[in-house]
Amino acid sequence: MSGNPAIQSLEIEAVPFMEVKIPYMSEEEFYAFCAENPDLRVEREKNGKIVVMSPVGLLSGFYENEISGELREWNKKSRLGKCFSPSSGFTLPDTSIKSADAAWISNGKWKELPKADRKKFGRIVPDFIVEVRSVTDSLKKLKEKVTESWLDNGVRLAWLIDPTQQKTYIFRADGSEEVIDGFDKKISGEDVLPGFMFDLSLLVDEDDG
Repeated sequence: MSGNPAIQSLEIEAVPFMEVKIPYMSEEEFYAFCAENPDLRVEREKNGKIVVMSPVGLLSGFYENEISGELREWNKKSRLGKCFSPSSGFTLPDTSIKSADAAWISNGKWKELPKADRKKFGRIVPDFIVEVRSVTDSLKKLKEKVTESWLDNGVRLAWLIDPTQQKTYIFRADGSEEVIDGFDKKISGEDVLPGFMFDLSLLVDEDDG
C-alpha cells in the first residue's frame, strides 16, 4: 500500500470497466497510483472519477497490435511524429487523463512539450487516435469518448474501429463523420498522416472463415 492516504489497496474483479470510488487524486497522485498498479488500465474522467478497465482479450490485442504496427512502419519512413501505445496517458485540456489504443503526435507539437512532462501524463493532445471496440465495449460510450474526450479536446482525426460489426467510424476536427462498412477497404490518414493508408483486411482473422 502506498504511504499516500489518497491511494488505497483495491481488489478489482474482471469486468469490462468500472468506476472506482476513491478520494480525489491530484495529477501527481493519479500518476503514482498508476505506477503502483501497472497491470491496470486506468483513466481519469474530467469530473475526477477513476475508471478501471479489464485487460483486453486476445483478438482485441491482435487488432490493436496490427494497427499500431502499421502506424509505426509509416512513421519510421515519414519521421513526421511520435507513436504511442495503449498504456500512454495524456492529460487533456478538460483535466481528464485518457489513453487510446493507438495515438500519434506531430513533431512540431511534441517539441513544444517540456521534457519534464514527457516523463508523465503530459499535457498534450494527440493529433490522431484509434479506439478499437472490444466485444464488451458499449459502442455508445466509446463514441462518446471519441467525440467528447478526444475531438472536443483537439484531436484532429480519430478512428473508431468495430471488428465485431466490421465497421469503421471516422471522426474529423471539422465535425464531419464517415462510416466505412466492411473490412475489404483501405482508410486514409488524410492530411493529418499524409501518405498513411491502413488496410482493414489486416484485421480479418482467417480462421473465422
